Amino acid sequence: MVIIMKPGASGAEIAGVIARIEAHQLTPHPIYGEERTVIAVVGNDRPVDRTTFETLAGVDFIQAILKPYKLASREFRKDDSAVTLIERNGKAVTVGGNGHVTLIAGPCACESREQVLETALMVKEAGAQGFRGGAFKPRTSPYSFQGHGEKALQWMAEAREVTGLAIVTEVMSPEQVPMVAEYANVMQIGARNMQNFALLNAVGMSMKPVLLKRGMSATMEELLMAAEYILSHGNYNVMLCERGIRTFEQYTRNTTDINAIPALKALSHLPVVLDPSHATGKSEYVIAIARAGIAAGADGLIVEVHPEPSKAMSDGAQTLTPKAFESMVRQCKRIAAAMDKEI
Repeated sequence: MVIIMKPGASGAEIAGVIARIEAHQLTPHPIYGEERTVIAVVGNDRPVDRTTFETLAGVDFIQAILKPYKLASREFRKDDSAVTLIERNGKAVTVGGNGHVTLIAGPCACESREQVLETALMVKEAGAQGFRGGAFKPRTSPYSFQGHGEKALQWMAEAREVTGLAIVTEVMSPEQVPMVAEYANVMQIGARNMQNFALLNAVGMSMKPVLLKRGMSATMEELLMAAEYILSHGNYNVMLCERGIRTFEQYTRNTTDINAIPALKALSHLPVVLDPSHATGKSEYVIAIARAGIAAGADGLIVEVHPEPSKAMSDGAQTLTPKAFESMVRQCKRIAAAMDKEI
């Protein structure tokens, strides 16, 4: 349920409601708005008498949350959430809730210090606000390149100092969370780990921003339930990422579920980001799908860019050149303008 406090409810009244919730072995999740405070109540599945809370001082009314994903739902929060990636020069770079489309770009894998710095400078010049790069690479084959680990994290941290870009990188296990959190601005949960519940709990407790990718065979409800694991720890800095789903089609790497963008935004207040690189698997289609994603309402794009994709150590076929990325940004700016947004 959601407890909606009266406009102007005092701090003591809000604290009294929270104390009553905790006395019933339930967990309160308050959101303090400009006009009023709302408190989501989650915990066990045992029914709780609404009159227990309705009669408390400062309570306006109580609303049931019907969706199984309580904190991710529009029933909990009607307004779009915004996630801050980084603050620089007194200004926050955010995803969601602000009429902007945020661009995150970089190589699939961090191959060398020189490659990381070169790519970061290129994507920053083209208009990116975030830099993506893989330090740890979950590969289908155990014989494929697995990443440079902490050394790559250090390269990306240096790139952030040079460019001011927010660093987005994947974390693969709960044990890696402290290390990745030390270097990165945003921790990415890859498609293969969307239902790694121990990892979801670990990034939830870290309180760092999280980019949660949809599993290749996951429904939208399963994605939102995965987000709920992170949110349940009080970490509301979660972005959903549509990266294509596996279908019977084999011409492209995955099938881009454009439907998911407006659907997720209707179901949830969380920002939605599109990954057109993994969604298509072919660089020649990335720009078209990026344009479609913005038209469908995506709050951001995460795109793979490499100075020389033909020499990339992973996913070169779906990676844009810096020149192609510049073209994508120019085209996406025009689409965003038609949607009353800006990049």
